[in-house]
Amino acid sequence: MATLISVVLPAHDRNGQLKECLDALLAQSFRDFEIVLVVDTSPDCPERVAEAYGMRDPRVSVLRLNAAVGIGRARNAGAARATGDYLLFLDSDHLLDEDAFAALAERLEETGEVDVLQFGHNRFYRDKVWPGGAEQVLAEAGPEVTTAAERPALLGTPPLVWDRLLRRGTVPAFPDGHYDEIPVVHAAMLAARRVAVLPRECVTIRRRHTLNPVGSPGASQFDLFEQYARSFELLAGSPDATALWPQLFTRMVRHYLFVFDLGGCVDRSERPQFFQRASEHYRGYQPEGYRRPDGREGVKFSLLSSGAYAAFEVAKLSHIARGAVTGRR
Repeated sequence: MATLISVVLPAHDRNGQLKECLDALLAQSFRDFEIVLVVDTSPDCPERVAEAYGMRDPRVSVLRLNAAVGIGRARNAGAARATGDYLLFLDSDHLLDEDAFAALAERLEETGEVDVLQFGHNRFYRDKVWPGGAEQVLAEAGPEVTTAAERPALLGTPPLVWDRLLRRGTVPAFPDGHYDEIPVVHAAMLAARRVAVLPRECVTIRRRHTLNPVGSPGASQFDLFEQYARSFELLAGSPDATALWPQLFTRMVRHYLFVFDLGGCVDRSERPQFFQRASEHYRGYQPEGYRRPDGREGVKFSLLSSGAYAAFEVAKLSHIARGAVTGRR
């Protein structure tokens, strides 16, 4: 009997969460899966933990690499080893609900073979649970199998590789650098002839934000721009580019603003340069007739489009100040 799901899991474990991740996987009520645990020579990879789980359960296969290659190349190596019909790429700080695989298998029984099965996620940080950014789109997608061209909003959801199953053999190679999953997710969605959704949260990420802190050697926050450039290059060659361009553009701008706004994500000395690069991409990729979002988000879009870094920072500080005053009342 063929394996349904292969979990590709780089063993980078800066925060000591790998054991909990593996325990949650091995506790799944659905048993037809394997785990490809990828260990490179990084000091963040606990080889003894990987060895112990490889000996504990035959579904855990330990793949050792002879260099510190980073997340993207570790994912590529794990994908090449995997034997399942579908691949799920996780990190050590992910937790799956006990019935997550059962729910995914049931959905696949309903749909038949698909290229992408996207599901919901949430984020746990400082004792609070935050919903993922795709719940409304997934809820509105309906039970029918579709494509990105038929449901453009799916291309506008956060490009995360750990909230969807990808059919083995259709997954492009992950590039080097931070945010390596962005062009992979977009390439998979654009190429998919059959896309299905499961509108429920299956996985929890236990970190402040969705960026994996481990990139390839030399990775930086500025890799974000190159990853989106790759995605737009892919989209430019699609027959559905006109319909999908505004969705990808809005997602790109929201992503840039999120990273820029997240305290400590972009070094203070690099903030002007990051903002300028984001502004250049805004003007370079903005589709004709584009309508910005309403409200405060629209103001931020406008400031970014004009390259008004100083005004953006003043507006942000004013908003923080107003929030502090309101909070003291």
